[in-house]
Amino acid sequence: MTAPPTRAAGPSATHLVLIPSYNTGAKVYETVAAARAVWCPVWVVVDGSTDGTAAGLQRLASGDPGLEVWVLPENRGKGAAVLHGLQEAERRGYTHALTMDSDGQHPADLIPAFMQASMARPETMVLGRPVFDASAPLIRVRGRRISNGWTNLETLFAGIGDSLYGFRVYPVAALAAVMRRQPWMRRFDFDTEAAVRLAWRGVKPVNLDAPVKYLRADEGGVSHFRYGRDNVLLTWMHTRLMVEFLLRLPLLAMRRLFGRPPFQS
Repeated sequence: MTAPPTRAAGPSATHLVLIPSYNTGAKVYETVAAARAVWCPVWVVVDGSTDGTAAGLQRLASGDPGLEVWVLPENRGKGAAVLHGLQEAERRGYTHALTMDSDGQHPADLIPAFMQASMARPETMVLGRPVFDASAPLIRVRGRRISNGWTNLETLFAGIGDSLYGFRVYPVAALAAVMRRQPWMRRFDFDTEAAVRLAWRGVKPVNLDAPVKYLRADEGGVSHFRYGRDNVLLTWMHTRLMVEFLLRLPLLAMRRLFGRPPFQS
């Protein structure tokens, strides 16, 4: 474990990096170091990890004012960890948060570009659109096409490039408000439902290409995705969203007709 390098520029008063983490082992230290090399502040919410990384991250944070760490007492799910960070960010006056996974799949070097895109259009959500390499499991690539199809329908084709890729910049207040209104979006269903519900709220998606890496076990890769359990969760989520979509359809159609958010240019 090595201390993350300090970013040359000063900390942002509006945009932060938010990393939920659960049992990723030493890979989380690399992820945090890479994020801190290009951005400040970086926050980590440890979601009940039992691999010892909570203590390691807290030691890093004690020597780095640009890094803060929260430790949840039990595993609550990715969405719950993100919500914890969002509420703290909202309390402190931050307007936007870039979320990224702690397992090394997301490109930390693109954090500044995504933040700049968000600052240029703060009313939007900046969504990563994954660029896969040969390491991507074919079943995962094909499976997300199904989720993307449902998401496009549920938002009346508002322009969400990818429904599952979690490397994104969200408007803090809007997302926190959406999550507080209903009990879902707390686990693997978070990324997709966040994009759909923000689009319903009038937040326009802006898509930027970003590579995604699927690391092998010998490279430190860790996956908590379970095909049966998580596909059932996604199916239930899309069922709920489709019911709400049908109720919202007249309003969404009017927005699209008149070019109102999220359908504006």
